[in-house]
Order: sequence, then structure tokens, then C-alpha cells
Amino acid sequence: MEKLTLTVREVQQALGIGRNAAYCLANRADFPAIRLGNKLIIPRDAFLRWLEAQTADKLDAIAGR
Repeated sequence: MEKLTLTVREVQQALGIGRNAAYCLANRADFPAIRLGNKLIIPRDAFLRWLEAQTADKLDAIAGR
């Protein structure tokens, strides 16, 4: 079975960012993290959709849309 969630560390590695930046990202209101007790998990599909939306927003800004 394929893993459905990511850890903050896995998101950190996937994005190539530092630990502090990954936790700041995970605590943003628009980021799809779920807190279970003191653990943060990120649904993989929601993360990929969020990342795609961020990319689209940046490309639209560059194109002046």
C-alpha cells in the first residue's frame, strides 16, 4: 500500500528547504497539515495540489494575470 501522508521532514526534503522553514510552512493556515496530538501529518495528495496551486499563482503573477 502506498503511503497516504507525509511528515514535515519528508516535505522538507521534497522541497529542499530547512527544518525551520518546513515547520513555518506546516503551520500556515493555507497549508494542508493536520495536527494529531503533537504530530503534524500532511496528506500527500493535498500537498501536491497545494504545491501546484502555489506554482500556478506565481506563474500568473509573472505573466501579469
